[in-house]
Amino acid sequence: MRLGALEAGGTKMVCAVGTEDGKILERISIPTETPKITMPRLLQYFKDKEIAALGIGCFGPIDLDKDSDTYGHILMTPKLPWRGYDICGYFREGLKIPVGFDTDVNGSMLGESTWGCAKGLDTAIYITVGTGVGVGVIAGGRLLHGMQHPEAGHMLIPPRKDDVYAGKCPYHGHCLEGLAAGPAIEERWGAKGKDLADRPEVWELEAYYLAYAVTNYILVLSPKKIILGGGVMHQEQLITMVRDKVKDMLAGYLHTRELQDMDSYIVLPSLDDNQGIMGALKLGMDARKEWEEKESK
Repeated sequence: MRLGALEAGGTKMVCAVGTEDGKILERISIPTETPKITMPRLLQYFKDKEIAALGIGCFGPIDLDKDSDTYGHILMTPKLPWRGYDICGYFREGLKIPVGFDTDVNGSMLGESTWGCAKGLDTAIYITVGTGVGVGVIAGGRLLHGMQHPEAGHMLIPPRKDDVYAGKCPYHGHCLEGLAAGPAIEERWGAKGKDLADRPEVWELEAYYLAYAVTNYILVLSPKKIILGGGVMHQEQLITMVRDKVKDMLAGYLHTRELQDMDSYIVLPSLDDNQGIMGALKLGMDARKEWEEKESK
């Protein structure tokens, strides 16, 4: 079965065609402009691919409640032209195939839990640290939604005592995204992260905030694995620093076999940066299966 996959991001849209075993056959990247400009280009790409379903991992917030009138819509995004846009409906109407839909970071979590380092685990989290911070959660073997979907990238965090930075998030200031995402790093230090590799104080503070949040995720969700991805995590020294600080912050309170091996517990992505698009393939696969089950009744 050929499946379509769309990783819908704020700066680019990655379109791909793949198979049920996660193999990616082809892909392209299209800039994210306005829906009027971008969506017809996406539809045109998929129209002649003979796909049985499409999976979409989308920037958010989005409506995942299938009983809602706005299911499949992008909600109160700061990307104003996309606010309220029915991205699922556009593809359902244009392609006449089942469409699976979830957040982009849930898509990455799904890719890792289906084919990557979280395969076989019933509880795990994927944290992406880049232009923003997002958290995807597998709980009880399923993606966690709730009343909407996790927004753990906006977990409120008190600034470290020596940090006077006000925070980049326009809603919360001192949330994880406001303190630790790429734009916050650039605004606080006056340069992009890739140009600050030789500044240990930058990454010591970054590791502190990431570890603070990760420690809280551990205490609330009790995940069996934590995956840290996104552009900021390309700083090779950062993952070790986060592990060490999480261990210190837990202060010996928890004793599990996972925590005995932090190198295997808090890890980088395992799918060569394909986890998002592979997760979208799985979303499409699951949407096709759900559609076939309904048709057989």
